[in-house]
Amino acid sequence: MENSPYLKNLDQNMKNINVKGIEVTILKVKGEDFISLTDIARNKNAGEPKDVVKNRMRSRATIEFLGLWEQLNNPDFKGVEIDPLLHEAGSNSFTLSSSKWIECTNAIGIRSQQGKNGGTFAHKDIAFEFASWVSPEFKLYLIKEFQRLKEAESESKKLEWDFHRTLAKVNYHIHTDAIKENLVPKELSKAQINSVYATEADLLNTALFGLTAKQWRDANPKAHGNIRDMATIEQLVVLSNLESINSILIKQKLSQSERLVKLNEIAISQVTVLLNNKRPVKLH
Repeated sequence: MENSPYLKNLDQNMKNINVKGIEVTILKVKGEDFISLTDIARNKNAGEPKDVVKNRMRSRATIEFLGLWEQLNNPDFKGVEIDPLLHEAGSNSFTLSSSKWIECTNAIGIRSQQGKNGGTFAHKDIAFEFASWVSPEFKLYLIKEFQRLKEAESESKKLEWDFHRTLAKVNYHIHTDAIKENLVPKELSKAQINSVYATEADLLNTALFGLTAKQWRDANPKAHGNIRDMATIEQLVVLSNLESINSILIKQKLSQSERLVKLNEIAISQVTVLLNNKRPVKLH
């Protein structure tokens, strides 16, 4: 594996992958992969990628997403500090750099790296979400090259690495956290709470696959696994996007029927992008 293009070493903790002709740097921090948002942004604006990152960070949806991620992964996150940022988000005068976000909230999901290979880096969960905003097509290529990198690393270390499992859970906790905060009343029993989660999971299944998990099982009685186990990488990319988007729609108090219509429209749009690039999206 020493000559693999997916293991191009920059130093002990950095590697490069080539995504549609763009060199994207991956930084290893305490065992976690951080991907350069600056490099991803070159797909949208090769000349001024920093402006793309800053423009995305000033949006309310991004601040909410980053805040949810930090709440789930960072016990030292200063959650109260995002309130004034959310209040200002969207105004013409509002700007938010990665360094300001880190300084204000003690965030760990975003890093500002100085030097030759510097720029704004984000945990892979956040980076994949950023890439979907830049371009669903570019996100697909990014994930596929990232998958090859991890497979190459696993082979070199003789470790098992299940990409489908990793991708499926990218936005899982952000989605379930939004459900817990907005859709689950305190007085419900554990069984009733689980039913709410299952209902929301099937909302995404219906928006993407056109049927619920039970409907798929009934139609495929001999299949090993469930509807998501049998999904392609392309479908999992779109599903990951839908989880993030649904968490925002839930916080906006949209009804389930309204969310289903919007999520289905988004799924159709993103799947169409993949099909137009001759990437078949269908269940095995």
